[in-house]
Amino acid sequence: MRLFQNSDFYPGYAPRLRTLDRACTSFAEARRAFLQDRFGACHILLPVLEENPAAFYANGSDEKTQRMWAAEHGMTASVSLREILLAQIEEHRTEVFYNLDPMKFQSDFVRALPGCVQCSIAWRAAPSPGADFAAYDRVVSNFPGILQRYAAMGWKVGHLFPAIDPVMDEYAQATARPMDVVFVGGFSRHHGQRVEILEAVAEQCADLRIAYHLDCSRISRIAETPMGLIPPLRRHRRPKAIRRIAKPAAFGRALYEVLGSAKMVVNGAIDMAGRERGNMRCFEAIGCGAVLVTDDGLYPSEFINGETMLIYRSPGEAVEVIRRALVDPDGLGAMAAQAHASIRAAYSKEAQWRAFLALVEGI
Repeated sequence: MRLFQNSDFYPGYAPRLRTLDRACTSFAEARRAFLQDRFGACHILLPVLEENPAAFYANGSDEKTQRMWAAEHGMTASVSLREILLAQIEEHRTEVFYNLDPMKFQSDFVRALPGCVQCSIAWRAAPSPGADFAAYDRVVSNFPGILQRYAAMGWKVGHLFPAIDPVMDEYAQATARPMDVVFVGGFSRHHGQRVEILEAVAEQCADLRIAYHLDCSRISRIAETPMGLIPPLRRHRRPKAIRRIAKPAAFGRALYEVLGSAKMVVNGAIDMAGRERGNMRCFEAIGCGAVLVTDDGLYPSEFINGETMLIYRSPGEAVEVIRRALVDPDGLGAMAAQAHASIRAAYSKEAQWRAFLALVEGI
């Protein structure tokens, strides 16, 4: 099977990536630099990570690397990113197109795919009002409620899940974990519930070793300049307790290093997530050997409160859960080891690939 996987990355990751691929002189070198840094590896399929010759990977919205490929294939400088991606798919003779960036490449793009493509699959794990994914053969995620909404719109859906990146094992083996609690993630107006939790932990656990690696929205960054004194912007400022322990955002292997340095990783769903849980950070935290402290909700199997993770239902309870766990370091370490073994076995790259193949066979 000739697989083409397309994705994208957060704007906050771009500076790190541009440092990593600065000396790259070809598309292949730049792609390898990206894949070796493991950004989003929980969603990247096994043949891509193993550099199988039949598998192709691209970040279709990345100007630098996509135009490198275009130049290498004689395309003009004025060609659009859409045209480049279509040309890559045709040149690769893709049979299965798997798109992690369907908001940019919706049904109109799928209808333009070359004839070699036998099926198209899109990953989307968030509400998508106004989007059109009808032309995809399957829209997949690990959130049943979202899939039900998509199915009600007449779209064909399927279940797929993030997987533990085998490289995380290097970080899970770390015995020296100097940080008691870390958080890594976004900070914006969409994270109101999350901010309440983070503020409570920062304020009431000030004696602990805590770090928040925050990827702030543009409006939050503006709000922390003198302009943020204007009342409409003031509400977008990070609370003082959070600013005190805030660190730069972490991506790729830098993210793995942060998670591998922590005894516990706090997780919190965004406001629009509803009751369903199981975002990528859950897999990354456990994969790197930390204990996941996360909000109550409906989780995938093997994510079990008191066995493979710790649940909180309020800001105050989050503080209590963290403090209680730290009193028993041996128990905390045992939970981290059990969680890593269980989740890695249930959500391995091999299992993810088998599930993907089953999806394709069912189309």
